Amino acid sequence: MDSLIATWTPRLLSILRIVSAFLFVEHGTQKWLALPVAPARPTVLMSLSGVAGMFELCGGFLLLLGLFTRPVAFVLSGLMAFAYFIAHEPVDFWPIVNKGELAVLYCFVFLYLAAAGGGPWSVDRWLRHK
Repeated sequence: MDSLIATWTPRLLSILRIVSAFLFVEHGTQKWLALPVAPARPTVLMSLSGVAGMFELCGGFLLLLGLFTRPVAFVLSGLMAFAYFIAHEPVDFWPIVNKGELAVLYCFVFLYLAAAGGGPWSVDRWLRHK
């Protein structure tokens, strides 16, 4: 059983990265492409939301591929910390009340990816072994 867990641990790191990035990209595609649905308010290009959407779209896509995983994940972790303290924390201290639990979760998943890397199923790994 231990060898099965040891075999799948790096692969699950890649799966965590891929699924998290896919979900994160949706925030950017919603803001910039109105996909899968349009945002409640139109995104203004040079607003905080517009800039965040560009990070979500581009950074999320790079994470999805596993390209430049560590630096991109570090930047996105900071983006989510910033988003939490700008948009959520002023409403209330508790994330469940201020609806910021997703920002906190993304922040720490991305921080983990910044430390752990993209895993075996990543462009980074492919380039390193090429």
